[in-house]
Amino acid sequence: MDHQSLQEISAVSDLLDLGKTIMLLSAIFVLWLINKVVRHFCEALMTSIPARRFMILQLATLFTFVWYFIGTYWLITGIIQPPREMILALGGSAAVAIGIALKDVAASIIAGIILLFDRPFQVGDRVSFNDTYGEIISIGLRSVRLNTLDDNIVTIPNSRFITEMVSTGNAGALDMMVVCDFHIALDANIELAQNLIHEVVVTSRFAYLKKPVSFVLNEVIIAERLALQVKVKAYVIDVCYEKAFQSDIVKRVSQLFIENAIARPQRESVFPASITSPKTQTQPAGHG
Repeated sequence: MDHQSLQEISAVSDLLDLGKTIMLLSAIFVLWLINKVVRHFCEALMTSIPARRFMILQLATLFTFVWYFIGTYWLITGIIQPPREMILALGGSAAVAIGIALKDVAASIIAGIILLFDRPFQVGDRVSFNDTYGEIISIGLRSVRLNTLDDNIVTIPNSRFITEMVSTGNAGALDMMVVCDFHIALDANIELAQNLIHEVVVTSRFAYLKKPVSFVLNEVIIAERLALQVKVKAYVIDVCYEKAFQSDIVKRVSQLFIENAIARPQRESVFPASITSPKTQTQPAGHG
């Protein structure tokens, strides 16, 4: 065995030294623990300062990115301390292997960095992606985690947000537009119906009244009959009350429509009158 081979074996054994291994594992645990403590502190801060919830979430996400990046660099250069030649050799081989085996993961990591600076959406936004709708709770190195309204956590690779369409409802703001549709008969009192809906919206405890309430009227087919659609657009004070606001409007408006005799479109009977009405029995004429 030549002198160069002995040097390489010695370098590898130095890297696998027990003391370095223990120090490396301890440092990884400390990195994880500090990130966990900071995230827990941010969650407590969001509870005490709900108006700054989105900003705190974004700062927590940015901290996680920077903390793990700096921590990984420090682990390699400060604890492992591999020789320069080994870094170049392993780096070239690892780049090829990772590029082939982890192409999708690498694409998601690069996409995560792009999302952090391009910011098509932010942590705390309500977004619609394909058939999934919910609130962004984290933007990680590899994926975005979304909490649906059914309280399911959906994990989506970052790379999909770069190539596919995503819609955000509040774009970083605390308030968000909520749309409710009501259908009334064509001969109903339209002015009264609109006034009742407006009254319900502006008196709701979830309404954000610094932004306007608007209406859109349209004729549509409902229950196989032509009806008038009254679409109300209002803003909820906080996105977390989106469905509570919508339910409050629908419940109270429906009750007021009944109390004020606002006609709703009714489905016509699907059975012919000859079937629903009793048949007339005829007696055969008698023979003289």
